[in-house]
Amino acid sequence: MNYPPKHSDPISKLAPVMLVTGSAKRIGAAIIQAAHQQGYRVIIHCHHSQLEADSLAEALNQIRAASAVVIVVDLAVVNRQTTLNPFIQKIIDAFGQLDVLVHNASRFYPTAVGHLTYDQWDELFLTNAKVPLLLSQALLPYLQAQHGCIISLLDIHAHDKPFSGYIIYNMAKAAQRMMVQSLALDMAPYVRVNGIAPGVNVLPETDSDQALDEQQQHRIVASIPMQRIGTPDDIAHCVLYLAQASYITGEIITVDGGRSLTLAGSNH
Repeated sequence: MNYPPKHSDPISKLAPVMLVTGSAKRIGAAIIQAAHQQGYRVIIHCHHSQLEADSLAEALNQIRAASAVVIVVDLAVVNRQTTLNPFIQKIIDAFGQLDVLVHNASRFYPTAVGHLTYDQWDELFLTNAKVPLLLSQALLPYLQAQHGCIISLLDIHAHDKPFSGYIIYNMAKAAQRMMVQSLALDMAPYVRVNGIAPGVNVLPETDSDQALDEQQQHRIVASIPMQRIGTPDDIAHCVLYLAQASYITGEIITVDGGRSLTLAGSNH
């Protein structure tokens, strides 16, 4: 997907800076690439996918020198101020400012009633609720300075349509959804906060425990009014829109090809 350049001088000090958590590949990488094409300087965050992150940054820096950096960190650093503070400093040291914070990093797996564990609760709430909130709070002064914005990637299952077998994930995403609306009030008027609720915009990796067979994929497509799986670029396009929509805050845009109109939570 092509985007018009946002700045005539792409390495101008005025070029905005976007941080996307979990952005070495898939949807996160698509957001980074789209933002970079529009003139943003970008911060690629990863934990386990450093090779992919470094490769992405190298490709972007070949297009425009000194326009992309990689920060490798386990987001559990938010659990302690002594580890969170150095992470925040790395973010700001990258380009000296932050204009857009995108919460993309997320853990997603089933948790069946009767087999729930404390570790599942901690991990799913960490990535989907705790990190977005505490990272937003820590970066607030820098976002205020730029009159910036926060964009959270949510889920169509986070509101009224829980995904069967994923109770902790559903709860964590519902918490993140309320975070978006609450922060939109508390951070106004200088920082806007919005959310995007994807449907099926990328299929699980084929070697993961969430991989879908061909029959399951056909069922999913049949359930979508647009009759196709979405793409990471669909999400990236919405992120860039919200990043520039100066009079929109507290909104959650659904990007699912209409799937939530007919969705039954028990279906894939």
